Amino acid sequence: MAKRLGRRTIALDPPVYLSAHAAIVGQKEGEGPLQGTFDLVSGDTHFGQKTWELAEANMQRIAIETAAGKAGLSVADFDMILAGDLLNQCIGSSLASVRSNVPFVGLYGACSTMAEGLAVGSCLMNSGAARCLCAAASSHFCSAERQYRFPLAYGGQRTPTAQWTATAAGAAVLTDQKTPVRVTHVVFGQIVDMDVTDANNMGAAMAPAAYDTLSHLFEDTNTQPSDYDRILTGDLARVGSRLLRDLFARDQIDLGQPYDDCGVLLYGSAQDVHAGGSGCGCSAAVLCGDILDRMERGALHRVIFAGTGALMSPTSVQQGQGIGGICHAVILEGA
Repeated sequence: MAKRLGRRTIALDPPVYLSAHAAIVGQKEGEGPLQGTFDLVSGDTHFGQKTWELAEANMQRIAIETAAGKAGLSVADFDMILAGDLLNQCIGSSLASVRSNVPFVGLYGACSTMAEGLAVGSCLMNSGAARCLCAAASSHFCSAERQYRFPLAYGGQRTPTAQWTATAAGAAVLTDQKTPVRVTHVVFGQIVDMDVTDANNMGAAMAPAAYDTLSHLFEDTNTQPSDYDRILTGDLARVGSRLLRDLFARDQIDLGQPYDDCGVLLYGSAQDVHAGGSGCGCSAAVLCGDILDRMERGALHRVIFAGTGALMSPTSVQQGQGIGGICHAVILEGA
């Protein structure tokens, strides 16, 4: 039975286990510091499709099928697929699973979607509503740019605070069978809107939400940053992650060496992504590639995965609305 700790944290007893995971990325992501940790690096950004949106859908489908295969399953074995992306009406995810013949739950948490999927999926598993499901998320640089900013041919100048939407997808299989990695705690975030209106400064919009969720997690579990091997946000990038450290410093809390951000980890300094990476697929690929691999090897034992999202649409930005931030988190523990 799930048990609430403090105001926001849910302890899962028994825990929910991760049986397999997969990360699919584009060429730029595959050339970054995490090269070699992905299941597939595609040199074709179209992924064999006619449009960027279909390319993203195919990339997510490959991630889901790869994760299922690594778990010794077919996609049809899932009780549910929980997935989301950045596109209007989550069209990338629905197209990815439209032929799966599996119940589909579409999620939108912007860049927090992978963490949201793991959190919702873990609660469904813990309640007995499912015995095996897949949580997935994706983003594509070209489909996101077309929706949120300008046509690619426009060639607009990017500001220093801007982030690069990752062409990436991640998928993780949750099961009730014991495996080396388990989800032990879940924290659902609340929307925090500090009236940041600059769509090219999403790190500033999301950092207060990450602070809010992580503060509750530490308080509810009576832990501190040094109790974890890694604390990962995704994706605050360089601007937002510095702000998050500053917010905790006001409370005399040093996030220290365990803390890093998936938007910083995915790309190298020479790759010209300005503040860092973003997009649902950014944190999904970092988690479902490098992080879970290291947990399975025993190199990491206790990890906070805190997905951060900027809840905006093209219309809300054009109308000058503030960008609400959200952060959902899960605690992952290894054997």
